[in-house]
Amino acid sequence: MAEIVNLRMARKAKARAAGKLEADAARARHGRTKGERLASEAEVARIDRLVDGAKRENRED
Repeated sequence: MAEIVNLRMARKAKARAAGKLEADAARARHGRTKGERLASEAEVARIDRLVDGAKRENRED
């Protein structure tokens, strides 16, 4: 005997699965949390300050 399927519930489950796939794609696209993004931006700024502070003036005598 065949299993009885509630079409409304099957349709909602299919929509939920499609939404999860879309969300996974968006997570892969954007990837990082706000905290991770801010931490890496702060690290880049720190390195830039370090490099700029170590630059030598070009003196022409």
